[in-house]
Amino acid sequence: MQRNGSEILIDVLVEQGVDTIFGYPGGSVLNIYDALYKNSDRIRHIITAHEQGAAHAADGYARATGKTGVCLATSGPGATNLVTGIATAYMDSIPMVAITGNVGTPLIGKDSFQEVYIAGITMPITKHNFVVRRVEELADVLRDAFRIANTGRPGPVLVDIPKDVTAAMYEYTPKPVANTTQEYDLSAETLEEVAAIINRAERPVIYFGGGVQTAGASEALLAFMQKAQIPASSTMMALGVLRADEPLNLGLIGMHGLVSADRAVDEADVLITIGARFSDRVATNPSRFATRAKIIHVDIDAAEINKNIAIDYPVVSDAKTFLEGILPYLKKTEHPQWMRQIEVWRSRLDYRPHDSETSLKPHRIMDIIVKTTDENTIIATDVGQHQMWAAQYCKRNHPHLFVSSGGLGTMGFGYGAAIGAQIACPDQHVIHVTGDGSFHMNLNELCTSVTYHLPIITVIMNNQVLGMVRQWQTIFYSKRYSSTTLERKTDYVKLAEAFGATGLRCTTPAEFEEAMRHALTVGGPVVIECEIDRDERVLPMIPAGGSIENVITN
Repeated sequence: MQRNGSEILIDVLVEQGVDTIFGYPGGSVLNIYDALYKNSDRIRHIITAHEQGAAHAADGYARATGKTGVCLATSGPGATNLVTGIATAYMDSIPMVAITGNVGTPLIGKDSFQEVYIAGITMPITKHNFVVRRVEELADVLRDAFRIANTGRPGPVLVDIPKDVTAAMYEYTPKPVANTTQEYDLSAETLEEVAAIINRAERPVIYFGGGVQTAGASEALLAFMQKAQIPASSTMMALGVLRADEPLNLGLIGMHGLVSADRAVDEADVLITIGARFSDRVATNPSRFATRAKIIHVDIDAAEINKNIAIDYPVVSDAKTFLEGILPYLKKTEHPQWMRQIEVWRSRLDYRPHDSETSLKPHRIMDIIVKTTDENTIIATDVGQHQMWAAQYCKRNHPHLFVSSGGLGTMGFGYGAAIGAQIACPDQHVIHVTGDGSFHMNLNELCTSVTYHLPIITVIMNNQVLGMVRQWQTIFYSKRYSSTTLERKTDYVKLAEAFGATGLRCTTPAEFEEAMRHALTVGGPVVIECEIDRDERVLPMIPAGGSIENVITN
């Protein structure tokens, strides 16, 4: 059947299983939006307040479901407004297809109105990108985009489509969705060799990251841990892969991780790293990281092996293939002396914040969120102190429930991501945890949740400062608070009401618990302002370039 390029685009999206697209219209994508109008029964389009919000929403949709998120923008500023969202997805290995319109092919390269070379701009922050010059190529290019986004290590792919291609006619022929399962050649010899190292270990520790969640390997990881009695610590990207109350779960590792978890890694004689990349927020000083351990590194991306840390035993594989493959070679083992030592560290070293009934403490805010919501609640965060407090105290027990920008550290990520997660999971609560600095970045997306009646609850930890930067200024810059004391006069209750949402304010734990319980009954977006002290710190903290020996706990 003859179809124009825009109709072919819709057909391929449906073919690929896409049910929702986040975007913002403009001149170069008018034909696509006309096709979306005609096909609104097949694909739901969510218009955000800003293209960056659309990119973050597609990202949040992908993180909450494991499916590919899709966003759409027009040429020029529309396309460039996607860049931060694309980079955020790239750094955290999130599958996304970003579709941009461009000026017609006769106008390309002539500095035409709203023309940018978005393929060149995004080349360093995508797995691949395409510029479609002929309608005959369009369907297969789009299929390739979805295949690449999901094969191996996931990531964003950009497809740039000139306006005349969206109007040109061509025959559409359906094709089956490509199989993106990748085989990894793990020989028996490799598995036996790695298992022998683990079986001989006296102080083994697992350090795992988002690659375990991406691979759907939660159960395989737990079986591995329990058979060999190996405790495991996780990065922020893997929160929820293990239950928070699992005895072998050491919890968060890294700069703001538990001291006991960081100490266990430091003292380990074998470190099994699975689906993690030794980022500078974990291996804060590479030369002093796990120096007593033989390091096994399992990663889907060969480029990560020996990139940040020298590895003793590299294994290129997805997490699930490795964990299921090695299990028969593992001996059923116990390490009672090692586990007793870890329990001593937990009881003596781990930071315990002070409680208060008269003022709001960050950990109490998170405790109340956990208390008042069910365990399938999704927590989406922005970036800063509130993000770390959420990571430390959110107690997620299932994968895909903690949505946060890790590698890029994108302030303003949270609300768009919360929208994407809520659209993807309409039967689950979504709590957006943010700070006053981050919230001001993209608070415009509040109008999106109002328009679509999304019951997102935003909890603002308001300390009137850029808290994480101020914390560094306190510790390392002799309290020279350069441009971090905001003193903004924003009335968040009136702001929420002006957007058509519900606004609440609280200053004590009792008030916040009452506000949360009320917010859960509203059925629409709610903003809760929580006033916290500007001198609250995220602790523990290992300084950049430091090691566990330099940890700050007060």
